[in-house]
Amino acid sequence: METAIWDWLQNHYFSVAQPTQPNSSGVVPLILASQQGRCDVVNFLLAQHAPLDALDEYGNNALWAACYAQASDCIAALLDAGINLNYQNTPSGATALMYAASSGREAVVKQLLAAGADARLQNHDDFTALDLASTRPILKLLFATNQS
Repeated sequence: METAIWDWLQNHYFSVAQPTQPNSSGVVPLILASQQGRCDVVNFLLAQHAPLDALDEYGNNALWAACYAQASDCIAALLDAGINLNYQNTPSGATALMYAASSGREAVVKQLLAAGADARLQNHDDFTALDLASTRPILKLLFATNQS
């Protein structure tokens, strides 16, 4: 194991012997590494078969966390590993695409759409990513996707 990864695990109170397991506070290593944009750690955890369906305390998965960080390399690694691209979180039914659209993350929206994200999914309030678009470029991207 690379020293930087070992240090990261130790610094966040994860087990070096069981690196894919949550720490004593319930923090999931794959989600935290994704949120921090630590693709080296994400790739290590994926190689250790980290569960792709793990959720944080807000009901979001590692893809959502990588979108928060705008970490395109982490997003790509998670998608390549087979994470659910269209996962809808438990509190609101929002997808990572909805989050990225609503928070102005244009590059993330492009990446998720290119990966096949379903822009027509609705959250619990019946809003789609198009309804939640926060910038004109994102609105145009999603409008073009919904027309095809």
